[in-house]
Amino acid sequence: MRIVILSMGTRGDVQPYIALGLGFQRAGHRVRIAAPEAYASFVTSHGLDFAPLAGDPTQFIRSLVDEAGHNPLRVLRVMLDFGLPIGVEVMQRSWAACQDADVVLSSFLMVYAGHTIAHQRNLPHFSAQMFPVFTPTSAFPSPAFPIKAWGAAYNRLTHAVLTLFYRYGNEFGYRLIKKRLQGLPSTLNWPFSASVNPPTPTLYGFSPLIIPPPPDWSAAVHVMGYWFLDSNDGWQPPDALVHFLDAGAPPVYIGFGSMVTRDADKLTRIVVEALAKSGQRAVLAGGWGVLSADQLPESICHLDSAPHDWLFPRMAAVIHHGGAGTTGAALRASVPQLIVPFAADQPFWGNRVHRLGVGVPPILSKQLTVDSLTNAIHSLVSDGSLRQRASQLGVHIRAEDGVANAVRIVEQTVAQYRGA
Repeated sequence: MRIVILSMGTRGDVQPYIALGLGFQRAGHRVRIAAPEAYASFVTSHGLDFAPLAGDPTQFIRSLVDEAGHNPLRVLRVMLDFGLPIGVEVMQRSWAACQDADVVLSSFLMVYAGHTIAHQRNLPHFSAQMFPVFTPTSAFPSPAFPIKAWGAAYNRLTHAVLTLFYRYGNEFGYRLIKKRLQGLPSTLNWPFSASVNPPTPTLYGFSPLIIPPPPDWSAAVHVMGYWFLDSNDGWQPPDALVHFLDAGAPPVYIGFGSMVTRDADKLTRIVVEALAKSGQRAVLAGGWGVLSADQLPESICHLDSAPHDWLFPRMAAVIHHGGAGTTGAALRASVPQLIVPFAADQPFWGNRVHRLGVGVPPILSKQLTVDSLTNAIHSLVSDGSLRQRASQLGVHIRAEDGVANAVRIVEQTVAQYRGA
């Protein structure tokens, strides 16, 4: 089969789909990933076919962090502001990417496009997500909304509101796209409508140990386990990193992925001062505002990037932004973590990690102070029970094979689809 995966977002958003694509490839299928053009070499370096989509993910993330933050309605507005100017081109390129597809999988921002194309071509379509969305439940609120102990009614309402605004925004954009593109259906068909038969399957790339499937999810919802993209066998750590790790006790990792913010300098100085007060060594990763190497004390090693599967097990703790993939990588590494959420679903994962007893309470990025971060670091490295629970959970996470599970479900579902 030719599997086409439509993905839009940051590098961290695209990475799990590369892992998924490699799983399909190992099973004998051909795979193409359509993603922002900036990630062409990231995809092709893993031996997968690539189709470029329009859009600058860096600008999208900056708007998401600085303008939307944790307000779900602002998040949806930022998505519209990002998507409308490029909507026609994204649809054109998505259509071209799927021209020889047998199966279409779609990430969050691409669900409508993927379903529309698949429906027009009579192909199986799967919603492939890294956080729980479009599958309402009374068990917990939508990750886009504040976590409140307001009961089942509130939880279901948050899912309904998110779906309503997502649909409204996409249908508004679609009407604009239709004026410039010929051959599209007159209206969009919501992928998760009760009238869709067979129902659109949802594949979740997180562990059932982290979010157990609630009883009010249908049989079309599958929690697979994480889709980890492990480092290439040829990757070698920089000498400076090796020497730093060998020179003392395991350090704390601090990195905020693709979270670009105008407050980067302030954030960096909070981090550096908190490390000094806590007396901890640290690896600072990424370009989110880290000072140059000659401005950092010897107790801090600045690193552009490193595979999480190699780095995290060597850390005393992991402090990060709360992306679904980074959260999963820290869980698999059996290290306690602190999540500093910037936007979107990140507070949800911070709360989940804390409730599981494998991390300290999350601290919103705009509420982070030297004292709060110092106290959190102290708890991460000194709380033995925290480390023990993280160690035990990591054993179970490492025993899962989310990619193989997803490949199996897709193959079985497609066989049923063709036999119907």
